[in-house]
Amino acid sequence: MLSLSERVSRQRSLRNWGTFLLALTVVFSAIPFAGLSPSAVAQEEQPAAADPAPPADGGGGGAESEDDASLQSRNFLTWMIDALGWFWMLVFAALSFVMVALIMMNLLQVRRDVLLPNDFVEEFEQKLNGKDFQGAYEIARNDDSFVARVLASGMGRLSRGYPEAVEGMQEAGEDENMALEHRLSFLALIGTVAPMLGLMGTVQGMIASFDKIASSAVSPKPSELAEGISTALFTTLIGLGIAIPAMVFYSILKNRIQRLVLEIGMVSEGLMSRFAAVGKGGASGSGTKPA
Repeated sequence: MLSLSERVSRQRSLRNWGTFLLALTVVFSAIPFAGLSPSAVAQEEQPAAADPAPPADGGGGGAESEDDASLQSRNFLTWMIDALGWFWMLVFAALSFVMVALIMMNLLQVRRDVLLPNDFVEEFEQKLNGKDFQGAYEIARNDDSFVARVLASGMGRLSRGYPEAVEGMQEAGEDENMALEHRLSFLALIGTVAPMLGLMGTVQGMIASFDKIASSAVSPKPSELAEGISTALFTTLIGLGIAIPAMVFYSILKNRIQRLVLEIGMVSEGLMSRFAAVGKGGASGSGTKPA
């Protein structure tokens, strides 16, 4: 087994890697849009002209210049909020909140000092070394960690023999592992549903743009078509922006659970191997009680 300092350094390394991957995901998601704004798009679409000719009559030129000024003053965030609308804003805000809550809950739960606390293992081993099997059973039954539940289930079946105790440990380990993966599966669900919601918004935005074309007697303005296209693209963007970190953290936590479950199995089997010579009914003499 690793020393306490090595375990602490490994935990810090895993946390640093998780923070680095999250920051990397956010940065790469923001890079394509860092300098993008409607004013830049409008300036690129306008042909270069040295001095535009003044309007023939002063009535229409002032209104057009005011519209251009309002378009250029709108920033990227305002553009995104206007394009999404209140419905998609609420949907993606709720989805983001649930995703962050699940990530934090799993990060706090899937840790070595929660699932396999070093203090408990040392105390349990001291009880076994002192032949205080009843005391070892009591501290395992009263502890709430993964490894404690596994050991308590195994010691509770020692009266039926060592093979039954090992089977009880395996069943308890499978139940605990299923509970951890079940909680983590909601994060994978968000990573799957978010792009589908973005695709739904894409279809809705394109339908709105084609409806403008079909219902207009004359050729519609580009700004009218841009509303539906903006909704289509922004919903896809936000859906992917939610799905990518959800799947990244799901993979990281999934691997961490598998590694910790394997380590818990090795530690619990190593501790229970001292009872390998205990025959049927031998555990009752040592003071342990069946479950």
